[in-house]
Amino acid sequence: MNVTLQPSKDFDPITDFDPIMLVATAQDVLVVPPNSPFRSVTQLIDYAKAHPGELNYASLGTGTSGHLATVMFSELAGIKLQHVPYTSVSQATTDVISGRIAVFLPTLGGHVGNVRAGRMRALAVSGTTRAAQLPDVPTFNELGVKFVDETSWYALLAPKGTRGEIIAKVNADVEHILAMPDVKEKGVTLGYRFVGGSPDTLGAFLKGEIAKWAEAAKSASLK
Repeated sequence: MNVTLQPSKDFDPITDFDPIMLVATAQDVLVVPPNSPFRSVTQLIDYAKAHPGELNYASLGTGTSGHLATVMFSELAGIKLQHVPYTSVSQATTDVISGRIAVFLPTLGGHVGNVRAGRMRALAVSGTTRAAQLPDVPTFNELGVKFVDETSWYALLAPKGTRGEIIAKVNADVEHILAMPDVKEKGVTLGYRFVGGSPDTLGAFLKGEIAKWAEAAKSASLK
């Protein structure tokens, strides 16, 4: 994202790193306050279309994954929402629970407890399959809303010029760890999808992500 929003002549994530592995992605969850009138994504979209700019949404700052994910969702749904950036996830969460914020699209892992306890209402999750922690919550795709699979991801990279045998060793070791049953179980609990794969897979993924978010930033006129 910073390649687009804060370009630097001294740093490039593609040319300055050697990719090792795309370790995991994290699903996003679209939540509303517990007293919200919206019980489906369709209801939310229909209301937002009839009342452009009336509904607000929280993010953890301009250019963060949650901000751009909501921008992309708004663009795809054809709606306008009012951005309210926060510096603290706890304050954003509190304001969603209290109803001061109408819409929030954070990473799933940190908010499963609030959804299960009824402090937030989950309307949809990103990804190609439902979240194991919230099996009753549909995906955006199920609801006919085109959306990205996941917006947050975790990767291993090395300084440019790292010897190939070192990259291969780290890749193989991490692949082995991700296959361990207890690690896989912990990943599900935290809302992660382990990916793995080759360095080339990560390299292609990075280029695709930069292009995707550059387009999202451009369409929203973000700087």
